[in-house]
Amino acid sequence: MSAASAAAIARLRAYKPPPTSYGSLPLSRRAAVLILLFVGREGELRVVLTMRSRSLSSYAGQAALPGGKADTPSETPLQTSRREAFEEIGLPLSDAGLPPPFIVEHLCLLPMHLAKTELGVMPCVAFLNPSASPSSLSEASTRTAAIPDVETTLIPRLDAKEVAAVFTAPFASFLESSLPPSSSSSAANPTPAPEAHKWYHGLWTEWHETRWRMHNFYVPYSSSNPVLSSPSSSSPFKPSSSPDVSTVSDTRTPTDIRNPTHFRVFGMTARILVDAARVAYAREPEFEHNGHFGDEGLIARLLGCGLLQSERRRGEEVER
Repeated sequence: MSAASAAAIARLRAYKPPPTSYGSLPLSRRAAVLILLFVGREGELRVVLTMRSRSLSSYAGQAALPGGKADTPSETPLQTSRREAFEEIGLPLSDAGLPPPFIVEHLCLLPMHLAKTELGVMPCVAFLNPSASPSSLSEASTRTAAIPDVETTLIPRLDAKEVAAVFTAPFASFLESSLPPSSSSSAANPTPAPEAHKWYHGLWTEWHETRWRMHNFYVPYSSSNPVLSSPSSSSPFKPSSSPDVSTVSDTRTPTDIRNPTHFRVFGMTARILVDAARVAYAREPEFEHNGHFGDEGLIARLLGCGLLQSERRRGEEVER
């Protein structure tokens, strides 16, 4: 683990989120996602992402963090995110199911976000800690030779059943306007994408009478960024850790966010990753962005107006 990565984990571990309205939402409006971090080959932090199956009823075919809706009123956001991560990518519910010496360390909760589907989504940050205890990261650094590489030994073994593919991205890059040349081109992708879409593209829009920055990140995949496909889903890839570019169809439809060399990460998922990276690295992005973290203020105002009830009432339209 690099010094910058260790400092980022320490900041996330120490982060205290502001008061939340999560408990005031009806069960049907509660959801959580898991920001699962791990140490990459060069000591950098990486985050696990998925491509949702096209057969799903919402956000079909889109890049997302593992997660979903709460099952019971007593289920915490962390429990929701871990349960969904188990169902979607096979992440074991207990550390006993992980290869030694890994454990899943819960680092923090981040401010809740409001999804377009009018769900309150709580991001939960966790770390695949290659350590016998959450507080002994320094000890783990002395045992590097004994620690298996996550992308080649753990991530490809996750059993994706509800998603089309599992891939990873450099966590700190969600603060960058571009990627280093080595990250945006490879043997499988020798020609970098057009400059505007090389890594980041953003634009301003308006929602709830507020200007919102819409982020678009284009994550390259190659033999150095393994992808797990689910044979049981409508995946465009062959079930291999190195996808065959020729198997990807680029139809350019609104819900088809892939192209032959990149995954597009956008919308709420992108905003959550930008916020998480801001906290972890204690700096602002190179691109324009909203200054607030999450949507706790907006959600509290909507609840105060009698909106976000368990069932939408006739004539009610939150987006107005």
